[in-house]
Amino acid sequence: MGDNDTEEQDSLQKKDEEAGNRDNPVRRVRRVEKFHKNVSKWMLPEELHETYLERANCCPPPIFIILISLAELAVFIYYAVWKPQKQWITLGTGIWDSPLTYRPEQRKEAWRFVSYMFVHAGVEHIMGNLLMQLLLGIPLELVHKGFEVGMVYMCGVLAGSLASSIFDPFSALVGASGGVYALMGGYFMNAIVNFREMRVLLGVFRILVIVLIVGTDVGFALYRRFIVHEAGLKVSFVAHIGGGIAGMTIGYVFFTNYNKELLKDPRFWMCIVGYIVFLLFAVIFNIFLSPAPA
Repeated sequence: MGDNDTEEQDSLQKKDEEAGNRDNPVRRVRRVEKFHKNVSKWMLPEELHETYLERANCCPPPIFIILISLAELAVFIYYAVWKPQKQWITLGTGIWDSPLTYRPEQRKEAWRFVSYMFVHAGVEHIMGNLLMQLLLGIPLELVHKGFEVGMVYMCGVLAGSLASSIFDPFSALVGASGGVYALMGGYFMNAIVNFREMRVLLGVFRILVIVLIVGTDVGFALYRRFIVHEAGLKVSFVAHIGGGIAGMTIGYVFFTNYNKELLKDPRFWMCIVGYIVFLLFAVIFNIFLSPAPA
């Protein structure tokens, strides 16, 4: 009996020690520090790592990208479950009739130029967008905070729909690819411009990954647009390009101005003016010049 009691006490003591080690606040702090070090390596040139680590915290958390992802997922579930489609990997009637989908003949309903980002054309479509915007958006928001990331994302969404309405005026739009490509475009330009200040292998790897993802996704979009002949409206791929260009301009300025005063950067004002000019031209085109039915 005595030996058994001793063994039980030793076992309980070991479990308590293991639990204590897991709950050790020092270890938790080290894990958080390691996480932020990895974020700084992927998001910033080496000269800014220390500055970021001195300020790094999760307050506020990356709330924008999480909320926008949850909203997109909720809308997808609504149309997949509440108004079920024939298949989850096709464009069903419910999606086309949605007041959120951008359709050229309904472009007078101006909210559709933005709301199309909430509607997705199947599981692979929404999973790809959510995966990319969470993997890239959360670290970006930890570094640059929600306002900057939100501005870049929404500029990409709007630029995508406006570009599509000009260069592919008879096609509909669904999906958040404009916003996702804006994040990728800004990140890509940051990686290119700061290539020498980053570790060479890491820089090459980042650029190759982005090129591979973009090439695969755009290839699939082109295939779905021009080769697959499904009933109903064709989905434009131009939003990818429009969002990417927005990211490579506005996103580039936002993401390369860490620890700097953005309003004093002339590149910022050049991008803002250029975006406003594009916006005004797109509005005039859609009102007076578009060949699509009103």
